[in-house]
Amino acid sequence: MIEDDSPTPDTLTAANDNAAAMARIDRAALILARLLGRQMARDAFERLKAANDNRPPDSGGP
Repeated sequence: MIEDDSPTPDTLTAANDNAAAMARIDRAALILARLLGRQMARDAFERLKAANDNRPPDSGGP
């Protein structure tokens, strides 16, 4: 009888097993999204500030 030396199913990995690479990509995408969100918030805050740059008149009487 010929012995079968092929690997058992526990030691096989899928050809498309990209879990580690996808985890790095997911982490990078999350960091990028946070940075973009912060920049968008800064821009929105600047627009509010620039749109309301009129100073009230001095309340000191003559």
